[in-house]
Amino acid sequence: MNHVVTVQVENQPGVLARVASMFARRGFNIHSLAVGPTADPTLSRMTLVVDAPDLEQIIKQLYKLVHVVKVTELSVGERIEREIMMVRVNAEPKRRPEIMEVASAFHAEPVDVGASTLTFELSGDPEQLADFLEVMRSYGIVALAKSGRIALPKDAKGADRRKKLRSA
Repeated sequence: MNHVVTVQVENQPGVLARVASMFARRGFNIHSLAVGPTADPTLSRMTLVVDAPDLEQIIKQLYKLVHVVKVTELSVGERIEREIMMVRVNAEPKRRPEIMEVASAFHAEPVDVGASTLTFELSGDPEQLADFLEVMRSYGIVALAKSGRIALPKDAKGADRRKKLRSA
């Protein structure tokens, strides 16, 4: 089962390696890893997507690492997830309008036009990116690059406001 875990760490050399090796030593595969700064310049947030049956023990182990500040498992429905992807597809000149129309439906932005290819940038939830890739496969994918997944917990107050808006 895939789990999304955020680990807030101090900005110190070697922290990423220690966190990643902890998962590896326990035989857990990391499917996605993204690291970036937080609002506090002394801290970074690691977002990991991990295939594991249960994370209770590894979360306890993470807290034992010196530079780990906070560990949070984000459950489905209680998180907002995004990835970014660039995909280059075969695009003969006569098929370009068709490809551009399909890409537009997914809000994919063209970022490069080659002699026989088009490159698109797309950000969104992982399912949206997977759907876009599935459609683009029929044109022939030449190159693909995806970022690691980033995630934040949903704002509880925001959920209350969304419910009120839907019922109005």
